[in-house]
Amino acid sequence: MHMPKIGTTVLLAVLAAASVAEAQQPASLTAKTSAAGTTRGSSKATIVLVHGAFADATGWQLLIPILQQDGYKVVAVQNAMASLAGDVETTKRLIDAQSGPMVVVGHSYGGAVITGAAAGNANVKALVYLAAFAPEPGEPVAAFLEKYPVDLGTATVKDAAGYLTVDVAKFHAVFAADLPKRETDVMAVAQKPINGATFGQSVSAAAWKTIPNWYVVTQQDHAINPELERFYAKRIKGRTTEIASSHVVFISHPREVAKVIIEAAESSKRVSPSPAR
Repeated sequence: MHMPKIGTTVLLAVLAAASVAEAQQPASLTAKTSAAGTTRGSSKATIVLVHGAFADATGWQLLIPILQQDGYKVVAVQNAMASLAGDVETTKRLIDAQSGPMVVVGHSYGGAVITGAAAGNANVKALVYLAAFAPEPGEPVAAFLEKYPVDLGTATVKDAAGYLTVDVAKFHAVFAADLPKRETDVMAVAQKPINGATFGQSVSAAAWKTIPNWYVVTQQDHAINPELERFYAKRIKGRTTEIASSHVVFISHPREVAKVIIEAAESSKRVSPSPAR
């Protein structure tokens, strides 16, 4: 349900080859960009990235350059994961600090965070949920995990303070089976714990009720059941894309994810806000 923590120095070393491969791809998906990474003569949305549990913002390092090369300003939040309310507050502060239109992207637990943090901000023009929770107001994050079980349910370890991590021995299979094991071995031991109580907490408002949204279902996910993802996508009336991916789709399929985010950004220029539902 949440992308694992990857320290900045370690990730740069582990994913160097992948980063070079990305750099060799066409520099832009939709437009030529300036050397500063912004498109001349146009105004593009800011992309706000919100990580999931067992993670920090460095996990977006393959996705961020693709978006920047296409002319988008990108910002990524660093959440403490001590409480859902605290993470919503931190994310809302980052969102409110931006000017102009925004697309807010949440992975896994980050979906619950953006659901609360983006509510009521008129500059947020689109939401993108990546294999993510999309709760109703007052609905616990983990409300449906028993109904839609996955391998992660028996793969977490709790410490004396109630914080959760994923069992290192089970990490590859549960979280990122479509990545090389040499990478997931590093990811597994560099996790950022999340307070287990967070999954029983809820948000007071749901941004997806009034903001157009997109949803990426990860078909080979063992951290959130793909059927639960489809349930959320249908409930929020999200424009849905399915990718044959593990839970960390933005690492294993960064270009496909970037395409969805850019679609949301471009569509938000033409789509009026959704009526409350």
